[in-house]
Amino acid sequence: MTRLMSGVLAAVAVVAGGYALSGLGSNSNLPANPLVGAAVAQEAEVDTSAITEMTLGAEDAPVTLIEYASYTCPHCANFHNNTFKQLKADYIDTGKVKFIYREVYFDRYGLWASMIARCSGPEKFFGISDLIYKGQSEWARAGGAPEIIDELRKIGRLAGIENDQLEACLQDGEKAQTLVNWYQENATEHGIESTPSFILNGEKVSNQSYEDFKKLLDAELES
Repeated sequence: MTRLMSGVLAAVAVVAGGYALSGLGSNSNLPANPLVGAAVAQEAEVDTSAITEMTLGAEDAPVTLIEYASYTCPHCANFHNNTFKQLKADYIDTGKVKFIYREVYFDRYGLWASMIARCSGPEKFFGISDLIYKGQSEWARAGGAPEIIDELRKIGRLAGIENDQLEACLQDGEKAQTLVNWYQENATEHGIESTPSFILNGEKVSNQSYEDFKKLLDAELES
């Protein structure tokens, strides 16, 4: 079984009860079946065109770098907390690189984190993502599902999301289903089986140091 299908099945397992968490309290229950239909995604088309592509940098930048990452992936957290900051300062903020971030769902917790990161739209997405990655070692190890979702809620509130808006985002089963199908489409297109993975001007490249990324980006800019 490929990592892609493992991730899809893990997300779809949410339908079977992983997302319908009992014991979260009267104000903490997540929807019973937020991904209804995702299990048959290959048989029934799901329109993913409404999913917003999260981007940084100049739209007309000469180089495009796509990152596929999971919020529960330690290597992704390390990249975002270190290498990414250098890439952003030197290449993205200077108009040389357009950066696209695409979520990968290898587990339900990554999906929950994604729904919180997207809750306030593109304007706050990367700021919330920074908080999620910075706190990954704490919230991802908070305990069981009830504790983890409560820690993710805290991150959402820290980012300025009101409780009602936060719960509305987490309760949006249709959005969750669409995100899973969007992830599947993207991962299939680019052959993504691990995270973080990168697509540099259409070519797949592995995670690497800032120095090695710099060499690749400079070569693309000079070509």
